Amino acid sequence: MCRWAAYTGAPIFLEEIISRPGHSLIHQSHCATQCHTAINADGFGIAWYGARPEPGLFRDVLPAWSDPNLKSLTAQVQSHLFLAHVRASTGTATSRNNCHPFTHGRWSFMHNGQVGGYDAFRRDADMMIPEGLYPHRKGATDSEALFLVALAEGLGDDPRSALERAAARFIRLARTKGQGPHLRMTAALSDGQRLYAVRYSTDDAAPSLYHRWSDTRQGRAVVSEPLEAEEGGWEEVPPYSFCTFDGASVRVEDFLPCRLAAAA
Repeated sequence: MCRWAAYTGAPIFLEEIISRPGHSLIHQSHCATQCHTAINADGFGIAWYGARPEPGLFRDVLPAWSDPNLKSLTAQVQSHLFLAHVRASTGTATSRNNCHPFTHGRWSFMHNGQVGGYDAFRRDADMMIPEGLYPHRKGATDSEALFLVALAEGLGDDPRSALERAAARFIRLARTKGQGPHLRMTAALSDGQRLYAVRYSTDDAAPSLYHRWSDTRQGRAVVSEPLEAEEGGWEEVPPYSFCTFDGASVRVEDFLPCRLAAAA
């Protein structure tokens, strides 16, 4: 399992989420407390939005705690919306192309979780990616494939429905050719205007996910684990939920790809 953090609101230095808090994302890369492994050392990445519609992207294969460039970057770059991820591989190689977030045009996407038995149907998953998007298949992860299939399903028009349909297609593959649990996921995605997040599993073990509004920052953090142990105000995202974060507002909707998978 991986750990991730995202932010939307007034511009802040990236370090205010990624490196400075007591349980920052970098701290979670070696001391995570709410997942199967405390170590998430198979690379890291950041996608951030600035003056242009497309996000900047920085990824590398070093453990997040050991890369001085990461700390220097987060201390200098400000952004009103960014996604950051530390990776614990579920089987694919440690390579830059397999590090999250993934980007396409103005969209960015990152994921924590697993698709059950993915190695048994990796080719089938790739076949779901349309020809026009397949040149953007740079790595080998289930996460990148899910992102590209969601783009094909209309992510730009209706993010919740598109990701729900994409997840349902992966659940069907896992049921027929893979193994359980068929899908466990939290994910964050953005078009540079709004931040979206989802928490879901086909069993009762959805990965952890929280969010918190800060009056001081005038922004919201969405994280795998709270950034400060004694800090109040963190709200757990319910399982089977799709969240839209737009300014200070939060909209929570059902996310139920299992219904689509069962109906097919």
